[in-house]
Amino acid sequence: MNRTVIHIENLSKRYRDDERWAVANLGLAIEEGEIFGLLGPNGAGKTTLISMLCGLIKPTAGLVSILGLTYRTCGSKIRSAIGVVPQDFAFYPSLTAEENLRYFGSMYGLKGRQLDENVRQGLERLGLDSYGKKRVDTFSGGMKRRVNLLAGVLHKPAVLFLDEPTVGVDLHSKQAIMDYLRNLNKEGTTIVYTSHHLPEAQEFCSRVGIIESGQLWRTGSPDDLIASVHGARNLEDVFLYVTGKGYRDG
Repeated sequence: MNRTVIHIENLSKRYRDDERWAVANLGLAIEEGEIFGLLGPNGAGKTTLISMLCGLIKPTAGLVSILGLTYRTCGSKIRSAIGVVPQDFAFYPSLTAEENLRYFGSMYGLKGRQLDENVRQGLERLGLDSYGKKRVDTFSGGMKRRVNLLAGVLHKPAVLFLDEPTVGVDLHSKQAIMDYLRNLNKEGTTIVYTSHHLPEAQEFCSRVGIIESGQLWRTGSPDDLIASVHGARNLEDVFLYVTGKGYRDG
């Protein structure tokens, strides 16, 4: 039986001067080796939940533990064991790909031959080995997305948080990114993934949770969730059943 690597209990968050709870009494357990998809419309609480899991904001109430540790007592240990790949690019565009990766790798404690090997291997696996010494601001969108991914996984984290890892990329870059992530998962990294691209989530995730109004509606494998909603043919149908069909981009 796999161990629980993320444990969430009665987790709540309300921002100052906001009467609405962004996350309300949420509970969840994610096991080692899972690819867990956190899906929900804009304003549902995804970003707040992920920010609490990454230690970027403090909860108003409740408990979060990562790898059996809490941020209150072992924040530095957790941060060294997780990887975070945000939707917005988080690198220095005026530096080369190698310079960026060496910088972020060293922040996670990599050095010497290990740092050299991880940079070399990462660039090679994502088809960037001939671009390592080129400035990232000269790269295409797909290449930047791949560098953004590598910056968050170079230290081979135990748990990886991904936010829209393939947004704005072409088919070839998307395939390279998803294949890389699947291999990373096979090597032992547990993945927590958010995306608005539901067909991708349906194919990629081993389990999915749909969040609405700060609460998890249900969790299960994509097939189980589809089977639970009468007439649903895919995860998009389930998503619309849970969240409604009104516009949510205001």
